[in-house]
Amino acid sequence: MVAITLPDGSKRDFEGAVTGLQVAESISKSLAKAVVLAKVDGEDWDLNRPITTDATVSLVKKDDEEALDLLRHDGAHVLAQAVQELFPGTQITFGPSTDDGFYYDFHREEPFSTDDFAAIEKQMRKIVERNDEIVREVWSREDVHKYFTENGETFKAEWVLELPEDQDITMYRQGDQWVDLCRGPHLPSTGRLGTSFKLMKLAGAYWRGDANNPQLQRIYGTVWRNDKELKAYLTRLEEAEKRDHRKIGREMGLFHIQEEAVGAIFWHPKGWKLYSTLEDYMRKRITVADYVEVRTPQLVDRKLWEMSGHWDKFHEHMFIAEVDEVDSAAAEDSKRMLALKPMNCPGHVQIFRQGIRSYKDLPMRMAEFGACHRYEPRGALHGIMRVRAFTQDDGHIFCTEDQIVSETKVFIDLLKSVYKDLGFTEIAVKFSDRPEKRAGTDEIWDKSEAALKEATEAAGLSYTLNPGEGAFYGPKLEFVLRDAIGRDWQCGTLQADFVLPERLDAAYVGEDGEKHRPVMLHRAILGSFERFIGILIEQYAGKFPVWLAPTQAVVATITSVADDYAEEVTNALKAAGVRVECDLRNEKINFKVRDHSVKKVPLILVVGAREAEEKTVAIRRLGGKAQEVMSLDAAIELLKSEAALPSGE
Repeated sequence: MVAITLPDGSKRDFEGAVTGLQVAESISKSLAKAVVLAKVDGEDWDLNRPITTDATVSLVKKDDEEALDLLRHDGAHVLAQAVQELFPGTQITFGPSTDDGFYYDFHREEPFSTDDFAAIEKQMRKIVERNDEIVREVWSREDVHKYFTENGETFKAEWVLELPEDQDITMYRQGDQWVDLCRGPHLPSTGRLGTSFKLMKLAGAYWRGDANNPQLQRIYGTVWRNDKELKAYLTRLEEAEKRDHRKIGREMGLFHIQEEAVGAIFWHPKGWKLYSTLEDYMRKRITVADYVEVRTPQLVDRKLWEMSGHWDKFHEHMFIAEVDEVDSAAAEDSKRMLALKPMNCPGHVQIFRQGIRSYKDLPMRMAEFGACHRYEPRGALHGIMRVRAFTQDDGHIFCTEDQIVSETKVFIDLLKSVYKDLGFTEIAVKFSDRPEKRAGTDEIWDKSEAALKEATEAAGLSYTLNPGEGAFYGPKLEFVLRDAIGRDWQCGTLQADFVLPERLDAAYVGEDGEKHRPVMLHRAILGSFERFIGILIEQYAGKFPVWLAPTQAVVATITSVADDYAEEVTNALKAAGVRVECDLRNEKINFKVRDHSVKKVPLILVVGAREAEEKTVAIRRLGGKAQEVMSLDAAIELLKSEAALPSGE
């Protein structure tokens, strides 16, 4: 007898071993058709895998969000089977699910082409239509190695030999012929995948990610629960391509990147104006929020990074400079190893440690627009979104344990207000707990995780767990923004740190006259200016709100008779603090309007002979057809208010 407990607390007894599919059938036929996965005591479980002991079982339906990862994993397997059926002799390696689809890496002498995609997709649909049963089998390592060797799968045969000799290996059989190695779980049959999939692109890869190994061909695809979701995704991709920050940045003349400075950005005048406006806005907000702004060195001796723990955990991502220093007294050469700072936290602790700090000084909110450098693999670089040289809107709050809750709430209120000013209203929160590679004792981690959770709940935020993704020195909150076309971006963070103050000997004198360790809250709102500007470019498709636009207005003449008046208007707007340009070209006004619209200028002030005589302007807004005529004084006041930095209210 096997007793199955369902999520609602009800129980069902079965004579012997039972599968998740049989549990679903015992509830209703419609449920049995809809389910794709079982969860047995919280563990993902194939629907047709026997459950042999009493257990709590929940069922995942295809229309559940949780089903997407399973569908995408199966999409990779169906792709691999289709490729091998169409192109005999192709070797399979591995193919995981991704955030929006899957990929699979193949080894084949003849290169694939995107022209092959139609035939591969057709074969994938045939496999789905066959509704081949997917069966989990457990093999010995010896049998797995023999199977792959006999079938010419040299890559998987090599990989299997690295597993322990006594380890049983799960193999999944699709239909009668095709078998692949996988931890699973999988759908009960290929038919449940459906046909809401599409192959997307080709790329190169290397076996095990090592350029010294054979090159592989990677095919990417996407899978969704239904055709409506697939269509929405493809539409979103089309819109994302139009909004690509690299394309818009080039069109607007904001920045460029070149080979001589890999992973670093050359900001052009308009791009730097956008950057500095965002920095001015953030400086205004942190000043009102009682942060003290500091600046710490770029090059710091290895010793400090060893003391902080970053050297052990992070040194492979640091840019290192080794220098010869001559001690004039000893007249001997000595080597000194310095690192470009990858983060600002140890430097901020050094400032905190200068002089004697009292509990009355806390909380101390310290901020820095700190330039950092991190070695990112070349293949991971992406426009200004993923770079090696960047500036963080960094901050550290030194506080007592009793102040964690209140400081977290204050920070979250500030973060939400900033995001609202920048056009983001949908925010999700992830709670990331202790990673496998970390500093500090379990006792300290227990304390810091409990404190941050309490603070988050006190701030009225709901969150989802992100297990094992905390920083090496403490748990963190990750703030995820949803942009105008539905994409999610992880930007802001808040991390509770009991470790670094201990390692770097930060202390304050408490009310009892004794020394105490402060808690260090690491926080960022934008994350990095470079990445966030890339997000802003794509959020607005370059059509920034007036206050943020590099060029806020252009005064354009209809006729040369109005040239003097146009310059008068331009100078008056400049005096009012508006970023304005004057267009006196001998071109038709419609050409000028189109030209500046392409350049995403939010406001065009049209002036001709009548406007010059009446001291008025005709204002056209980007994307609008109508124009509003008003006096020059009224226009100056209007533009002055729209061009000003938001107050954050």
